[in-house]
Amino acid sequence: MATKEECRSALDTLSGNLAGANGDVRGAAALDRSLSCHIRDLDVTFTGRLADGRIHVLDNSEGPPREKAQIRLAMTGDDLVALVNGELNFAKAWGSGRVRLEAGFRDLLTLRSLLRS
Repeated sequence: MATKEECRSALDTLSGNLAGANGDVRGAAALDRSLSCHIRDLDVTFTGRLADGRIHVLDNSEGPPREKAQIRLAMTGDDLVALVNGELNFAKAWGSGRVRLEAGFRDLLTLRSLLRS
């Protein structure tokens, strides 16, 4: 089971990957939205912003998200690490329910390029 520190590191790696992305992925990462990522097996939520093509983690707290972010993710710590390491396909994990992504309809349309990557 991934630790809280490994999950935070995975989010930092994902942020770096987004910052270096090109094309449609870069466009999707350019959104400016509040973001939460609930790690279900650890029952911890990382909160921050997707802005300037990066994920800026501002805080973490025990339990589910306290406030409703504009983009909300939920998954296990192992799945987060596997996604970032390229061992788990996001679209397949989302389609099977291993990863939950909630956002407004327009944001989902914009984020679809991330789902295909």
